[in-house]
This record gives sequence, C-alpha cells and structure tokens, in this order.
Amino acid sequence: MSKIERFEDLVVWKESFELAVSIYQSLANCKDFGLKDQLCRSAVSVPSNIAEGFERNSNKEFIRFLKISKGSAGELRTQLYIAIKVGAIDLSKGQMFIKKSISISSMLQKLITTRMTKFV
Repeated sequence: MSKIERFEDLVVWKESFELAVSIYQSLANCKDFGLKDQLCRSAVSVPSNIAEGFERNSNKEFIRFLKISKGSAGELRTQLYIAIKVGAIDLSKGQMFIKKSISISSMLQKLITTRMTKFV
C-alpha cells in the first residue's frame, strides 16, 4: 500500500467528491431553493472537511475533521430522505445517493478508527 500524500489520493475523498458533483447536477432544475441549498451545502461539506483536516498536518485535527465530515454525511442523508418525500429528487436516484452516503459514512468511520488506533 502506497503512502497517501494528498487528500485527493483518499478513496473516501474521491467518492464523496463524486457524490457532491452528482447531487449538484441532479438538482440543477430544482425550484425549491432552500432544500437545494441545504443539500448542496451538506454534500460539499463531506469532501471539504476531509480535505481541510488532511491539510492540517495533525492526526488529532484530521480525526476531528473526519468526524465533522461523517456528521455532514448523516445530515446529507436526512436531507435526501426529505427531498425524496417532497418529490425534489426521484426515488431511484435518491436511493442511490443514500446508498452512496451510507458507504461514505462507513468508509469515514473505518478511517477514523484506523487513525485513532494506529497513529496515537
């Protein structure tokens, strides 16, 4: 396994970045600007916090930002459930986004656990 030198090399960052882009694209024509804004903000928050924590060059800070990112993934998932319920996102696309956010949350938890046990 090669050493991760940039946050862009982290699989969880790549996955969360792609999810944020997909959500932005799928909401391009959404008329509910409040919901659209909340969804986009929480989606962007996930990879952004991974990147910010990584760039802090401190394991403690990285873990803290990974936890914030995981919280944002939960926030995103809640907003996706709401968006599906009110018809802002169709069911199949929304379920795909939810499944992806659950996967990202799991990846974040594994990374948090690894960083807490291996790099203390």
